[in-house]
Amino acid sequence: MRFPFSLTRSMTGYLVRKRLAREKRFPLVLMLEPLFACNLRCTGCGRVREYADWVHQRLSVEACLAALEECGAPIVSICGGEPLIYPEIGELVGQILARRKHIYLCTNGVALAEKLPLFRPCSRLFINVHLDGMEATHDAITGRPGVFAAATAGIRAAKAAGFQVCTNTTVYRQTDAQEIAVLFEYLTQLGVDGLMLSPAYGYEAVREDAAGAADDVFMTRPEIEEKFRDLRRLVGGRRLVTSPVYFDFLCGHRPLQCAAWANPTYNVCGWKGPCYLITDRHHETYRELLDATDWDRLGPGRDPRCEHCLVHCGFEPAAVLSAKGRDLARMAVWQMT
Repeated sequence: MRFPFSLTRSMTGYLVRKRLAREKRFPLVLMLEPLFACNLRCTGCGRVREYADWVHQRLSVEACLAALEECGAPIVSICGGEPLIYPEIGELVGQILARRKHIYLCTNGVALAEKLPLFRPCSRLFINVHLDGMEATHDAITGRPGVFAAATAGIRAAKAAGFQVCTNTTVYRQTDAQEIAVLFEYLTQLGVDGLMLSPAYGYEAVREDAAGAADDVFMTRPEIEEKFRDLRRLVGGRRLVTSPVYFDFLCGHRPLQCAAWANPTYNVCGWKGPCYLITDRHHETYRELLDATDWDRLGPGRDPRCEHCLVHCGFEPAAVLSAKGRDLARMAVWQMT
């Protein structure tokens, strides 16, 4: 299966309840950033730039749990920053799991082997390691030699300890599709449970700091579509976490829809609005984020800042929520294959 039965059952029940309640907008995944600090400075990362003035601050475990209770999302993506350097990460993960939520613990993997004793394997916990290519490529993107070796050592240790491990790969303009196929073969041999792909596109936080060379890594939407058509051909048979409907968006095979409201972001500054990549303001409450944002004016063709965006935390929910008829059948086959 693509995901454990517990996640599929939980999400299905949650969606049914929300639909029966006729709720128009509701959260699927809480993007929780307990801190902005990181042990790397990767190409294309906007967090260390956008939140440079807050890099030494972090949320308390109590504040993180209050945000989760406030929005009620069934899944939490713990990101940042690098969450494994958050001092209370073991307690935070344990408290969220105790609330019967599912977790994607997103990490660059550098400290994974060292921090594993803080956690216990659980069907609701996924360790999500970011890898953007084979060793030379990934180390160049992260700006430090040895990162690929440390991350893959962490994956081996996590799998040996019984954890579920996924990976997340960002595809840049210079990314060689054939190298991604080689990477996915290697990760499959390591026993990785799921492989995620997402395109690199320019957005405010990185554009403001790019000023030249760094901006060359980002793709326009036509470039994304061409690149992902090649990738779909090369890696389509792998254990992809990327759903077939989202892949249709990436390849330009269907009209674009974004549901950024389904994956709200909470961090040191509050509820980030309107979405994970664009910051117009930070809201004090989740309800304020929903009510104060004009969602109908966002997305490709509406807001110029969204023109080349295909971020998975906006378009994956759209793929799930808009699926009907034939798409539902495709999603069911994908889930069970």
